[in-house]
Amino acid sequence: MSDDPETARQIEELAADDRPLLVLDVDDVVLEFIRPFPDYLKSRGFGLTLASFRLTGNIAETATGRLIEQPEVTALLGDFFDAQADWQSITEGAAEALATLGGHAEIVMLTAMPHKHRAVRRAHLDALGLNYPLLTTEMAKGPAIAKLRGAKGRPVAFVDDQPSNLVSARNSVSDANLFHLMADNSLRAFLPPTPEDIISVEDWREAAPKIARALGL
Repeated sequence: MSDDPETARQIEELAADDRPLLVLDVDDVVLEFIRPFPDYLKSRGFGLTLASFRLTGNIAETATGRLIEQPEVTALLGDFFDAQADWQSITEGAAEALATLGGHAEIVMLTAMPHKHRAVRRAHLDALGLNYPLLTTEMAKGPAIAKLRGAKGRPVAFVDDQPSNLVSARNSVSDANLFHLMADNSLRAFLPPTPEDIISVEDWREAAPKIARALGL
């Protein structure tokens, strides 16, 4: 999978850092998504039924019961991200865990979202006191993590709620320490078992010491 050139540009703006690297997904890892999103949809006249681990096919117009197609889902998500400051709060335990880990590791947030939403998300994270660098990508996350790591081979940990992103990281950084964390653990029922080399954690309280150990902190 090729690089996203805009993500590469964002990475080049970062200050050089040779500490162990912790890369974090944002939605449902650092910020709540799957809990506030149904409330947002309701405010727009839609309902979410979680019958599988995907949005398309699970969102219906309340008035008609019509399931909406991918373009409408994408548009609603875009509107939600524009309004995220009104809806998305910090995942329980994340701020404390990152404050502890950030003393000895470089923390970078890597979110899969259209680049045009980066400024809004940056402002929201800053308002919440999460002033770690933020990268957006519209392509696979693995190449971005490899580029972030640099040539020195420092320890890497990556936390995401989407198994496909963790697999992408494994394909690009074979020795990365991978952690599967979901803000809503009830959604695990929709996923196949996690591959053996990915560590499933219930919450940030469980994740923090395991990440610290993996990064040798």
